[in-house]
Amino acid sequence: MRLTCMFSFILLFGAVGLVVFIHLQDPEEIVHQQTPGIKYNMGFQQPKKQDCVSSNNQDRRLRKNTADRAATVKQSNSLEPSESVPTKLQSTDRRQSSIMFAMKDQQKGEEINSIKLHKRRRRFIIKKSPILISMNSSVLNLPTLKYEDRNNSKWKNLYQIQGERKRIMRETCSKYKSNNRRIITPYHVSRIFVEDKYRVLYCEVPKAGCSNWKRVLMVLNGLASSTKDIQHNTVHYGNYLKRLDGFDHKGIYHRLSTYTKMLFIREPFEKLVSAFRDKFEHPNNYYHPVFGKAIISRYRVNATKEALRTGSGVKFKEFIQYLLDVHRPVGMDIHWDHVNRLCSPCLIDYDFVGKFESMEEDANFFLHLIGAPQNLTFPKFKDRHSNEERTTTKITQQYFAQLSPSQRQQSYDFYYMDYLMFNYSKPFEDLY
Repeated sequence: MRLTCMFSFILLFGAVGLVVFIHLQDPEEIVHQQTPGIKYNMGFQQPKKQDCVSSNNQDRRLRKNTADRAATVKQSNSLEPSESVPTKLQSTDRRQSSIMFAMKDQQKGEEINSIKLHKRRRRFIIKKSPILISMNSSVLNLPTLKYEDRNNSKWKNLYQIQGERKRIMRETCSKYKSNNRRIITPYHVSRIFVEDKYRVLYCEVPKAGCSNWKRVLMVLNGLASSTKDIQHNTVHYGNYLKRLDGFDHKGIYHRLSTYTKMLFIREPFEKLVSAFRDKFEHPNNYYHPVFGKAIISRYRVNATKEALRTGSGVKFKEFIQYLLDVHRPVGMDIHWDHVNRLCSPCLIDYDFVGKFESMEEDANFFLHLIGAPQNLTFPKFKDRHSNEERTTTKITQQYFAQLSPSQRQQSYDFYYMDYLMFNYSKPFEDLY
C-alpha cells in the first residue's frame, strides 16, 4: 500500500512539473511585429563610452568587445558565409532545449531536481533575452528635395548620386548575404549616435571624418554655437552625444523607423593607412603597449628589448602581417575593422551614404536636406596632427609599395566587401 502511494505521488508530482515546464516554454518579453520586414533583436544595454579616438579604458573595452565578438561570436550580419553562426543567446536557447528533451528520458526520481534547475536557468535567460522587433526601412527615407531645389542642377545631381550609392549597396547585400534571417542586436547599433532635434542617426566610421561629424551633431543639438569652439577632448571624452543602444527597445525602434540614418565611408586602403599613421607613427599610450608590443613580439625577427618593452616603431609590413593573421596575437580594432561590421549596412537601411573623398560636398548636401541652419557647414580643419599632410592616394600607394604582391592581394581580399558595397575601384592594377 505504501509503495503504491509513493509511486502515485511521484507520478502526480511529475505530471504537475511537466505542465509547469511546458508553460514556461511560452516566449516572454516579445514585441509583436509592427510592420513586415526585418526582425530586429533588441536588448537593453547601457551606453558605451567609446569614441573614434579612444582613451585607454575606452579603447580597452572597445578592443575586447570587437575582438571577442569577431573571434567567437561572428555576427549574423556579416557578408562572409563562414560567419553565419548563432549568437550566444541562441546557443543558450539550444542548450536549454536540449535539457528539455533529455529530461523526458531521465528517471522520474530525478525529475524534481531537473525542473528546479531548469526554472533557475529559465529565469536567468528570460531576464537576459533580447526583444524581437520587426521593421523595415525608415518611413521618411532620404528627405525629398524642396520644390525650389528641384531645378538646381547641383542638388539634383547629388540626389541622383545618393540613389545610385544606395542601389549598389542594396544589390551587394542582396547578392552576398549568406543568411536569410536578418536580426539586429544592440551591438549592431552601438556605433550609432543620436541627434533628436533634427532626427539624425549617424554611424561612426573612424578615420572618415567622425570627429568633425560629432562636432556638427553637437552644434545641431544646441551644445555649442560653432564647430570651432569644440575641442578634441570634448568631442571624444565629453560624453555629450547619445548612442542608440542607450535607449530602450521602443526608443530604438522609433528612431530606426523615423530618423534619417547616415554614414560616411572612405577608401579602405586609404583609411587603413590613415589609422596606421595615427596610431603607430605618433606617441600613443594605448596602441603601442597593447598592439605594438604584441605585433613586434610576433612578427619581428631579433627584436630589441626596447622595442619589445615599449611597442613603439611598428612597421607597416608588420602591421599588415597582424591584420591578415587569422590567429592574431591581439584582437581587431574599430579603426581598421570593416564598415560592414561597424555599421551593419545590410541590416540597417541607411538613407544617406557619404564619402570622405567628397566630404565637403556630401556633408553640406546632407545638412541642406535635413534643414540645418544655413550658417552651419562641415568643418575643414584636421582634428589631429594638424601640421601633418592628410593621408592621400599617393601616400597610401607609397605604404602599400612596401608589401609583396601577395600581401596586397590578401589585403584587398580582406576589405573586398567594402570595396564592392561602396563602389571603390581596385587600388592597384595587379589585383584581381
